[in-house]
Amino acid sequence: MKSTLPAIALLIATATAMAQETKPTDESAPLLSATLATTDKESFKVTLDPIENGSIELQPPLSDDGAYELGTVVTVHAKPAEGYSLDSIYYSVPGRWGAMYHESLTDEFKFTIDQEKHIGASFIEADAVAHFDLRHNIVYAIPGKKELKYDVYSPKGAKDLPIVVIIHGGGWSSNDEDIMRGLARELTKDGTLVACSIDYRWIGDNDGDEKPNSMANLIEDVFGAIAHIMEHAAQYGGDASRIGVTGDSAGGHLSAAASILIEQIGSGGSGVREGIYHFKPTYLPGGKSAEDVRQQMLTSIKAAAPSYGVFAAEGLKGFQRGMSGQAAEATAPQSHIPDSSVRSVPQYLTRGTKDFLIRDDGVAAFLEALQSKGQTVIYDQVEGAGHAFFDWKPNNEVKATFAKYGVPYAAKMRAFFEDHL
Repeated sequence: MKSTLPAIALLIATATAMAQETKPTDESAPLLSATLATTDKESFKVTLDPIENGSIELQPPLSDDGAYELGTVVTVHAKPAEGYSLDSIYYSVPGRWGAMYHESLTDEFKFTIDQEKHIGASFIEADAVAHFDLRHNIVYAIPGKKELKYDVYSPKGAKDLPIVVIIHGGGWSSNDEDIMRGLARELTKDGTLVACSIDYRWIGDNDGDEKPNSMANLIEDVFGAIAHIMEHAAQYGGDASRIGVTGDSAGGHLSAAASILIEQIGSGGSGVREGIYHFKPTYLPGGKSAEDVRQQMLTSIKAAAPSYGVFAAEGLKGFQRGMSGQAAEATAPQSHIPDSSVRSVPQYLTRGTKDFLIRDDGVAAFLEALQSKGQTVIYDQVEGAGHAFFDWKPNNEVKATFAKYGVPYAAKMRAFFEDHL
């Protein structure tokens, strides 16, 4: 078996670069005041991207020279053409890996001009989004500077349906829940599942938090989001006793962790005392302890579909911020798989055959570890697909990739969850 270290090193380098280049730049960003204080420019060029199937209006209007003064708060309104619905309003900024998007799924988006930006909107056929109701930006916790949110996609008339929680990727250090909306739409297509797409803190200081966030903190956010979703499941047309989890890339790791590391939920802290590595959910329902939530999740989280993720401690050591090897081990799903006779947690794994970040041998090792514990597991290699084919952005290339690979494998994932939830 080939070593996964070269791919892991590339993943670490990619995550670091993405973290440096995708920090929030809208009006709520913690770095905005520093940006305004240090730039020498008085105005920045704004480019309006070509828009199909709808229109946008900017307030204040863009000047004749195509620029806004530094610090201008711009409000963008969007209007779809007949037969279409809004996908998102966005602005994008340059990044190492191409355009980096910041989006709003509502028909109004406010942000501050602090650098050159592209502004635009994406629209989608109304029929593609007519089957669900969207609850946008539900805040479940504020453990640092960033509000932690999730979106709920409930099929029309949903009642007591299983819930699939979706966890986005981005090197644990970029993106938010909006990037998984394509998958959420596909999972709800048959009207058999509710989908909840969640956000979490970024690792290290990428959110602007004074105290760097550890990998354990991110897992605590995921458990907190699930606890909040379970508490409010009936409002979403869902059944709190039937939960599945999925995610891609970093979200692949976090979704596997959410399904496998439940026994480690507790109040003891992570690494605070020698040998103790507990995950205390960032949100706890009123009157419930971490231990109460653990017992509920042990019986409620029934299946997972982690896509092209890192599952072994070896691949997670570089993200532990100087903590011990035990800390990496504690966050590694592959090290804590329960025997199926104790707790069954079926897994559906996917990876593109042309994925340059996640190697087949890493996913295969996780597959073998699951099988050794008697767990039900499916591993689908997606012929011709690269990394992140489950992502959705207001970008025609990304949309085409999702249509080619994401749509058919989302259907397989949906069938898997329908079988096991």
